[in-house]
Amino acid sequence: MTQDAESARLQEANTLEGLRSQQVDPTKKAWRKWGPYLSERQWGTVREDYSQDGNAWNYFTHDQARSRAYHWGEDGLAGISDNKQLLCFSLAVWNGKDPILKERAFGLTNSEGNHGEDVKEYYFYLDNTPTHSYMKYLYKYPQAAYPYLDLIETNRRRNRGDMEYELLDTGIFNEDRYFDVFVEYAKQSPEDILIQISVSNRGPDPATLHVLPTLWFRNTWTWWPGTSKPSLKQVPGPNNTQTIAASHSDLGERYLYCEGDAELLFTDNETNNERLFGSANQSPHVKDGINNYIVENNKNAVNPEKTGTKSAAHYPLHIGARQTVTIRLRLTDVAPAAIGNPFKDFAEILETRQREADAFYKSITPARVTDDAAHIMRQALAGMLWSKQYFFFDLDKWLTEHGDDPMKPGARSMRNSDWFHMVNDHIISMPDKWEYPWYAAWDLAFHTIALSTVDSEFAKQQLDLMLQEFFLHPTGQIPAYEWNFSDVNPPVHAWATIFIYRAEQALKGKGDIEFLKRSFTKLILNFSWWINRKDRFGKNLFEGGFLGLDNIGVFDRSAVLPTGGHLEQADGTAWMAMFCQNMAEISVELAAQDPFYQDMAAKFTDHFLWIARAMNQTGPEGMWDEEDGFYYDVLRLPDGSARRLKVRSMVGLLPLCATTVVEPWQREQVPAAGQIFWERMRRMPELFASIHATGPGQFGYGERGIAALANENRLRRILTRMLDENEFLSPYGIRALSRYHLDHPYVVNVGGQEYRVNYLPAESDTGMFGGNSNWRGPIWMPVNALLIRAVLSFYLYYGDNFKIECPTGSGNLMNLFEVAREIADRLTRIFMRDKSGHRPVYGGTEKFQTDPLWKDHILFYEYFHGDNGAGLGAGHQTGWTGVVAKLIEFFGRIDGRQILDAGKEGAFAREQRHVGETVAAKST
Repeated sequence: MTQDAESARLQEANTLEGLRSQQVDPTKKAWRKWGPYLSERQWGTVREDYSQDGNAWNYFTHDQARSRAYHWGEDGLAGISDNKQLLCFSLAVWNGKDPILKERAFGLTNSEGNHGEDVKEYYFYLDNTPTHSYMKYLYKYPQAAYPYLDLIETNRRRNRGDMEYELLDTGIFNEDRYFDVFVEYAKQSPEDILIQISVSNRGPDPATLHVLPTLWFRNTWTWWPGTSKPSLKQVPGPNNTQTIAASHSDLGERYLYCEGDAELLFTDNETNNERLFGSANQSPHVKDGINNYIVENNKNAVNPEKTGTKSAAHYPLHIGARQTVTIRLRLTDVAPAAIGNPFKDFAEILETRQREADAFYKSITPARVTDDAAHIMRQALAGMLWSKQYFFFDLDKWLTEHGDDPMKPGARSMRNSDWFHMVNDHIISMPDKWEYPWYAAWDLAFHTIALSTVDSEFAKQQLDLMLQEFFLHPTGQIPAYEWNFSDVNPPVHAWATIFIYRAEQALKGKGDIEFLKRSFTKLILNFSWWINRKDRFGKNLFEGGFLGLDNIGVFDRSAVLPTGGHLEQADGTAWMAMFCQNMAEISVELAAQDPFYQDMAAKFTDHFLWIARAMNQTGPEGMWDEEDGFYYDVLRLPDGSARRLKVRSMVGLLPLCATTVVEPWQREQVPAAGQIFWERMRRMPELFASIHATGPGQFGYGERGIAALANENRLRRILTRMLDENEFLSPYGIRALSRYHLDHPYVVNVGGQEYRVNYLPAESDTGMFGGNSNWRGPIWMPVNALLIRAVLSFYLYYGDNFKIECPTGSGNLMNLFEVAREIADRLTRIFMRDKSGHRPVYGGTEKFQTDPLWKDHILFYEYFHGDNGAGLGAGHQTGWTGVVAKLIEFFGRIDGRQILDAGKEGAFAREQRHVGETVAAKST
């Protein structure tokens, strides 16, 4: 094929996926109706917890999961479902030695793991497109018996100072005695899905694997009386094909065509009461029937009538050493009478969708990005798209089932009792579908930043969700997360909203003003909640508790303080200053269409000034410490005295994030707001003294103004610490805690008890806030991204007129664009091959570093070792760690001069123009 022909083919393929991903008209074909919406862990979740003590992990265990019908959702390996999760499909496998079918990933519960819950499997999200027209997943399955008991008992014997005992540590993958199971999905149309399962025996000897592609209905008929029961049954089909017909009153008719002579097995997705509770079963064939038929050879465990609500096609595969065997299936709404040969065009369709996926990612990847960085970017975005999940949780029904009726006096008080208005019934981006198979509001905001690279419509939809009446509390609070919706996450929703708006504005030539308008209205409610609930004394100094930073403080910031009194939080106050700036910027954008918003811009600007004044007050009780050149939380004691808690942490860096550049066109658009601002400055010059200098005679590059908590002196002093490799600057990004505390722990004695903060670059050594994440030294992608944004904002103002040593003490002067790029490069370095070919993310795990079948499959962990970059925490938290894809794209596309000239499109938007022009041209 000639180069021109190949180019034309790529352009055509990209146009197809580009058009599909931009389609939002519900009257047209719904390409997103089917997707990877199955959870990877439904057991052990709050939704399934009906215990008396609220111990979700113990109430519904992994051991019960194969036998017990779920109430609110389903889980599986490499699974897909429709967008209401009525009909589900996933993979089950059995190596002939395990005590159970492998139908779902196994991991340790919070109490079993020495560092909290942890999945003990190896699986990878290799590819995905915005419409899920093509998806690829890899699961590595040992040929020896899976060491369930060894993993539990060995980890139980270890303490917080020990490393976790991982599946590779057991030796089960020695001599490559395992199967690589690849699952690929390719949509012929929105309702016609091709499924290819390729099993490679990586070992030196022939081996047998039982592969059971499984189709089932979520059990709705048990929990909702009057709901009709759907059915699966074997029906005659095309030659050399076994066919399952699925019938559902809402979904309609579907057919699963299974190539070859596989035996079809049927049971019901209903609880095995006899096994679990010693009581009679309501159905003769229960959820674990297929497991019992295969593993225990119980021929009575499945329905001989070939009907039920759960079914599987049984493929016993005998695979030679280093050989691969492939299975093909097709899930479609086309009936046997009309399908012909369901596999006639299978290979062609699969190849077409693969080619379209390649072209799509090529179009959004900057040409100067290296092949390795492009590979990382694509896998990160694939992980983002695979991490979507159908999340169903009707709080009113759930609370009623627990005997908690908030509308009746004297009702039992339950977890999330104040959220009885909530009805979660949507596809939501999850942090990690095994360890965190529930959304978290501030995680979700960062997800949308990464998702905006591939699917701005879905990103906007996610931000919309949290502000809908079925999510947002009547008080204006945004729900935090399933374990406690009333907990407090940082208010980053407004920031994500204006970011997504600006990105789409650059991509399409105009922003979605209706999205901005409806978001702004609801965000006012949330802003009011913060003002009224988290500034308890009306001093414009805010609390908030842990604010997503778990154990970063010397005390648990969400608990009653052992000293009494309360904390005035530097991060909480900084978040609110940034919230003000974001709302003011949205107001300015809306004011172009409605002058009413000029008043709102003035209102939020005023709020920012008062917060800045309170935070930057001088004296011994202020958050700014002039001696250290750093911000700290302030502990207000019951006697009225105060002391700074002098922990050098991310808490003191976050005030930099409350920085927004004001373009000349923005001042022109809201003259009334400007007049109010300058009048306030004239009458109260002390307000002006508390913020970064701005205004006539002090405008920056391009006549830009700036709203910032840190003035030039404070900026330089904070950056000097932040860019010091002996403090915050790691070879792999900005640490959450200064390395200074390695030799100088911060210690407080209260009532004879010692409270301390040490530098801990890896896992936590304290059980504070659950104990399964650590903000005392590791690198976290989301706050690093915000700091990069802050540094770029200062660069927009200063241009090349502000330079600083980076690293501190190196003698190497950089402008602030170069500083931002240096931080981004260090973050990206976590995943990149180094000179030895190793990826820091995998630390000392040799298999991942050198084995050609492992080393290029990337995992995007929750956080990273502060000194060596190794991945820590949840292994599949591509959610906010997926922001690395945005960093690769951004700094691969743009240089400092382009940022300075970004003008009204904003610092993070202009770099998208190339993508927009390309897509627009091809779509035309």
